[in-house]
Amino acid sequence: METERQHPESINADTAATTCVVFAAGTYFDERPSIPQGAFVVAADGGLDHARALGIHADAVIGDFDSISGPVPEQSGTIRLPEEKDDPDLLSALKVGWAKGARTFHIYGALGGRVDHSIANIQILARLAAHGGIGYLFGDGTVVTAISDGSLAFPAEAATRGAGRMVSVFSHSDRSIDVTERGLKYRLDHATMLNDTVQGVSNEFLTATPAQISVGAGTLVVTFPAEAGLPHVTRRHPFSGDLGALSTAVSHALATPRQ
Repeated sequence: METERQHPESINADTAATTCVVFAAGTYFDERPSIPQGAFVVAADGGLDHARALGIHADAVIGDFDSISGPVPEQSGTIRLPEEKDDPDLLSALKVGWAKGARTFHIYGALGGRVDHSIANIQILARLAAHGGIGYLFGDGTVVTAISDGSLAFPAEAATRGAGRMVSVFSHSDRSIDVTERGLKYRLDHATMLNDTVQGVSNEFLTATPAQISVGAGTLVVTFPAEAGLPHVTRRHPFSGDLGALSTAVSHALATPRQ
């Protein structure tokens, strides 16, 4: 572990060349989505309606198009999926962005509305994190992200913008080891967090104090106020693998018997 800490892999969360912005079909709030210069934009099914309403061009459009109100665009970046499949439209959209080289994903329209969709989208964040990517779900003034074997650092000015607002940390893994929270109202040092025990809810940013949330081994789900801005991400070791190829398969376990 010490060797890994001496050679961290640092990621700039706002590097446009590695950023994909995804418009999902869920609830949108008052915040206007921000598109980093040069980012690759993907609309997932009904998310295309939201992108159009905002005057934002989608480089790729993907889905079974069961929730789109306007016409399906006839462009090279349109990918039509069947209605019955294992992968949700959002995961398929992230796979398209990953294939384009993106490792940072800004996702809108994936919180609020149906709670089962919100839970599924948070699980997708954990899958991203496990392969060395990072995703941010934006909604109603809050950002949700996940980090595996690494840390999120907020500079003092960012923490000041979000001072007094809630920062919460949950273990997505069965066990998350060496969890540390510093620069927040309640400090945690080298703790073990479990996914069936609530230990990190309702912490707070402090004024003019840099903050850091880290995990030695495991995956954390972290929520923080949008006004704090995105953190600097550091990985403790390189990651391998990817999100997988686009899939239209229905696994045997999920298949519905035909009469």
